[in-house]
Amino acid sequence: MELYNHLINETCELLKGDATVWDYSGLKKWKDLGASELVLQKDAAYELGAQGKGSANYVLFTSNAELVSEDKVMLYGPDLGEIKGDCDFARIVLLRLGVLDDDDETVYRTLKDIEFAKYHVYPEGYMVRMSPESSREQVRVSKTALRQGISFKSIGANYIEEYKKDHNVLAATVIFVTAPGYDYKQMQALAKKSTAVTGTLTHILEGLPTDCSICALKDVCDEVEGMKELHFGVGDKGSGSKH
Repeated sequence: MELYNHLINETCELLKGDATVWDYSGLKKWKDLGASELVLQKDAAYELGAQGKGSANYVLFTSNAELVSEDKVMLYGPDLGEIKGDCDFARIVLLRLGVLDDDDETVYRTLKDIEFAKYHVYPEGYMVRMSPESSREQVRVSKTALRQGISFKSIGANYIEEYKKDHNVLAATVIFVTAPGYDYKQMQALAKKSTAVTGTLTHILEGLPTDCSICALKDVCDEVEGMKELHFGVGDKGSGSKH
């Protein structure tokens, strides 16, 4: 599962600077309500990734232990209790997976199931709204939750626990970004590239033409190391590739 490695490396290049890091093993989860909570504007202290602010959300996979070595939560910028108003926000998840040796369709479904874990986390006083089309994530944080001590370290623990319910996930790093000055537009661009990689994998499983000159996904294939090999490993090798 190396198709996303270049995106992980590009993400790490964007996130230069000091980060607060918490080891997952010592973290306590925030209360999860088991269902989405409505935080009204009058009850909210602020909104992360609000309209007019930078925002990004994406998940990247790898099997490389050097890229994702352990379960941890990272924060670039002020924590929830330190934020005074609407601000930029990104949540990026890096997941190390074990060997996925099932058939191709099962592998694809496994990746999608793991990715969808983000829709099953419902921290109290932390209302999440996502836009898959724009790769944005907005979070409305309640005043009550702030008084009770909500922190990214506990929210991150909620996400890690949910991702690791899938036995294929060996390690998870959850990254929050709230500081100004980071390139949130480029983070959105990386989110869209990740979606394109997964989408290309879907098309590969369905069967693509083996002549690159007529393939609509040539740009993605050219950029992602290993994609062509996967394509021609699944497709008809005897049809005369022009790669």
